[in-house]
Amino acid sequence: MPQTSQWPVPADSVRYVVPEPIIRQLASHPLTRELYPLAFGHYRKAAGHHMHREHHRDNLLIYCTEGKAFLNVCGEPHVVQPGDLLLLPAGASHRYTADPDNPWTIHWVHYTGPLAEEFRNYMGFGGSTRIRHLGRQPRLLVDFNGLLSVRQTGFRTRGLIHAANRLRQLMAAVPLNADEAGLQRQSELETIHNYMREHLEERLSLEQLAELAGLSPAHFATRYRSQTGTSPIQHFLHLKVERACQMLDTSSLSFADISRRLGYDDAYYFSRLFKKVMGQSPRDYRNTARH
Repeated sequence: MPQTSQWPVPADSVRYVVPEPIIRQLASHPLTRELYPLAFGHYRKAAGHHMHREHHRDNLLIYCTEGKAFLNVCGEPHVVQPGDLLLLPAGASHRYTADPDNPWTIHWVHYTGPLAEEFRNYMGFGGSTRIRHLGRQPRLLVDFNGLLSVRQTGFRTRGLIHAANRLRQLMAAVPLNADEAGLQRQSELETIHNYMREHLEERLSLEQLAELAGLSPAHFATRYRSQTGTSPIQHFLHLKVERACQMLDTSSLSFADISRRLGYDDAYYFSRLFKKVMGQSPRDYRNTARH
């Protein structure tokens, strides 16, 4: 069973605990066994909310939208504030207490499954990272509320299969929400990406892009990779290949002509790059039936 707190839930809050027989079904069903919820809810202004777990068996994801709480994870103190997404992984001893004067409002979900560790890293909680500040994210609230939509279905397995896949959707969207949280960085990236799209017929260098960002090439490349997971030149190549696909789909231009329009006089060289990205040659791509 999930290790939920015993905080008395007021009328305007929700705690939904999945019954043990249903958990066993979720743990074996092919659509849910890799990742599934054990309990989830929404606590509004959770005055007196406190929990201490020395042996945490499942994973707990908490999104704070108002107020504040004091958290200690494996001996390290933290303060949780509005806009913070917090992950307490299985095995991490912890305790948290809502601020008595300004108690937190949270959405939360206990979950488990073989993919929990993969999603932990994918969401950006690798290593000692416990909290990611995402700010106010309407999409994240929609996803948390999607879990709660399973209420009043009488613990039907189909409803909980749906909830399990809503959980996967919620967690898969966290990096997208994190991207949106860095609005200034996102604006800077969009400037770079617009410049790339406007110069697809050229062969841009790392130095040119770094100069646009006002950074040294090494600093620019490192920051770009930390924000996107790829290199700027690799992204520029992918934009070129994407445009080449559009031309192959919508025109009768030869690939040699397309290559020249995208800054490559050597069509054979660009063809090799295309195949590396797409997994098939330009000829095979054009001749493949698509819907």
